[in-house]
Amino acid sequence: MPDYRYKAKNRAGKDFQGLLSANTKKDALDMLARQGLFPLEVDDARKGEIDPSKWFTRRPADSLIAAFLHQLADLLENGVPVLNAFDVLSKQETQPVLKDMITDIHDRIAEGEDIASAFEQHSRIFSDLTISIIRAGSEGAFLEDALRRTAKFLEEQGEIRSKIINAMIYPMILAFVGTLVVSVLLIFIVPRFEPMFESIKDRGRDLPLVTIWLLQFKGLVGRYGLWMLGGGIAAFIFLRIQMASRMGRKFIDTWKLKLPIIGPVALNSAVSRLCRVLGTLLSNGVPILRALEISSRSTGNMLLTDAVEQAVENVASGEPLSKPFAKAGLFPASVMTMITIAEESNNLENVLINVADGIERQLSKKLDLLVRLLEPLMLLFMAGAVFYIIVALLLPILMMTEAT
Repeated sequence: MPDYRYKAKNRAGKDFQGLLSANTKKDALDMLARQGLFPLEVDDARKGEIDPSKWFTRRPADSLIAAFLHQLADLLENGVPVLNAFDVLSKQETQPVLKDMITDIHDRIAEGEDIASAFEQHSRIFSDLTISIIRAGSEGAFLEDALRRTAKFLEEQGEIRSKIINAMIYPMILAFVGTLVVSVLLIFIVPRFEPMFESIKDRGRDLPLVTIWLLQFKGLVGRYGLWMLGGGIAAFIFLRIQMASRMGRKFIDTWKLKLPIIGPVALNSAVSRLCRVLGTLLSNGVPILRALEISSRSTGNMLLTDAVEQAVENVASGEPLSKPFAKAGLFPASVMTMITIAEESNNLENVLINVADGIERQLSKKLDLLVRLLEPLMLLFMAGAVFYIIVALLLPILMMTEAT
């Protein structure tokens, strides 16, 4: 039975505060009323406490969250009361974090909180997008549809993420194997040939240039390898710190967009995400200013975030959405044309989702092509590095045999 911390007054105006045990917040209020006290504040005593166990718990996968939302929508559509629906889902859920979350939402709704506020208490699991759509659905009496659309959005985002990860697995394995092979050759094989190289130099013969470069590279790595590793770790930490600040993220995003191949892919991915989030929010009844505010935090690119924040100011003053978007210069011309026409025809939410679908199809094709090119390039690079080391080791041996 949880404890509740309360502050209350009696009829004489005297202040009281303390702890009491009750099954729900409503029971705690009833207990105070029976004691002749008028509650000012009643909160869960555990609120604000730090639970170290949460430091090591991971956020549930989007697929699990989407499945929960689908099941909740099914139960509500079939006439199951809200509390009963959460009770059923809590009993059948096996994922610990989701089970605790469903139980907590059930308890909060039982205490009188609305469903959107109960979901909002779990912002670590549910994004602003999900909470806003659920709030719009509960206020507009289309909660089941809102839950389904949110689940579909999470599934689509999860598919895109898993597609990118799966596409990069094989190139990353090749990079790891190549680095391992080259490291083994430099650490264990090359040193075995160094006495022979020294004897060749003692005889007054010059080593081949490729062998000299190999030995210089090995010496460089041997002397400064730890410093290079430390520098790489320091650079990574520095970038992570910079990513925590707005100016740092903006600087990194600016340079990222200037990269030859990665830049266009990163920009199209951010534009696609913005269009999908904004279109999903608008189609679920979220007001455009609130939808733009949420979308600005979901782009993944600070330049695009600035453009959306500027759009909030422009739209609030009565200007069309297409004007600040066009001024940012980040959106493709075809996308801007469609947004402009959609605003005139009052069909913005559907067009934005269609735009996101089109960009994602193009991105999928580009990513497939890049991965297909990356795999042979990685193989060529790995084979070239190994071939270079072998040639650098064998040439002096051939020189000695020819001399004899």
